[in-house]
Amino acid sequence: MSDEVNFTAKDGRFGFYFDQTLCNGCRACQISCKDKHDLPLGVNWRKVVEYVGGDLDGESESPNVFSYYTSISCNHCEDPICVEVCPTTAMTIREDGTVYVDQTKCIGCRYCQWACPYGAPQLNSDTGRMSKCDLCYDYRASGQNPACVDACPTRALHWGPIDELRAEHGDVAGIAPLPDPSITKPHLVITPHKDAQTWDEATGEIANSKEI
Repeated sequence: MSDEVNFTAKDGRFGFYFDQTLCNGCRACQISCKDKHDLPLGVNWRKVVEYVGGDLDGESESPNVFSYYTSISCNHCEDPICVEVCPTTAMTIREDGTVYVDQTKCIGCRYCQWACPYGAPQLNSDTGRMSKCDLCYDYRASGQNPACVDACPTRALHWGPIDELRAEHGDVAGIAPLPDPSITKPHLVITPHKDAQTWDEATGEIANSKEI
């Protein structure tokens, strides 16, 4: 895939592609996002989730132990629940399909945060308003990649028109511990880790729940 994406692409509907097989959990994407947007303590627009499980008792001759990482942010969904529940229309969809918070309308009620199955919107206690990933709108407008994409040392993250990403990488998005993708139709494509579980067979647990 080319590193250059046409920001004015008429098909719009931008989203993320994540290659789970390449992610080593370094959190460079998470740190770069936090630094770029100067986010306060406790607010992380991108998170790296470690998911573990399997037979850990040592009694099995072939123990099925697994561990993998998922880098996740707002998925700029096709049917964003955050937009539906927002009482002030602060949650807005741009022409390119990305979802952002209109700070002039937001009252910090947190309805969007409670409704989003990915927990993407987060309250910024410094401003009293909701905040979330906007797929680095300012960077994209100047021809740059989102901060998280350029920061990834293994190139596990990419972005672009979701139709193009799906044509190249498939349409898998429901990998545990993420929820059923039919709920919001996320603009997300995942190349699963070899041990990845689907959302409806999730037998593992999040290892870094306190962190995220």
